[in-house]
Amino acid sequence: MADAGTLVRAARKSRGLTQQRLAERTRIDQARVSRSERGRGAEFSTVARLLAGAGHRLYSAPTQRGDAATAAAEIRGHLRLGDRERALRALLQLNDDLVAEHGLVRGVLGLAEPEPTRDPVWDAAIAGLVAWRLREEGLPVPEWVNRPARFLTAPRGLDVDPSDPVPPLTEVPDALAERGVLVWRDTFTSV
Repeated sequence: MADAGTLVRAARKSRGLTQQRLAERTRIDQARVSRSERGRGAEFSTVARLLAGAGHRLYSAPTQRGDAATAAAEIRGHLRLGDRERALRALLQLNDDLVAEHGLVRGVLGLAEPEPTRDPVWDAAIAGLVAWRLREEGLPVPEWVNRPARFLTAPRGLDVDPSDPVPPLTEVPDALAERGVLVWRDTFTSV
């Protein structure tokens, strides 16, 4: 699951708040908001107050699997270093984590809106993967997966391996194809 800093930052950004505005709403100084977002010593009561200030609540789920927000942060780090292969492994781990859970717990793993990876293809891929795996369970998808920024204007692949041929749409999971992300369905088959 996402760490406290990731949750606070995602909640704040989902409401379009600056750290200063969240500080004003919660009567917590801006420096403490910043420290909390970096995961530096935030107490549970502070995290709960910051989330409430952004209009969110904190819930727990019985799982130790990673969620979409955590995967996006990991992917962003790998992309910043130019390591698309490790970014793909993080996306595949998110897939495995979603598939391993069922019902409400699977839904919880896709609930928190991830921060952008700074690459629209990967942002769309994360949204498509969450939508695909939640729909598979008959679960509602969170609003963030259908935001315009989670769709590409022209279909593209993840460009991990230049020798990998572009799959036909019949071989792409529907939720990814809808978002313009061209990834072979069998990429997501665990081995």
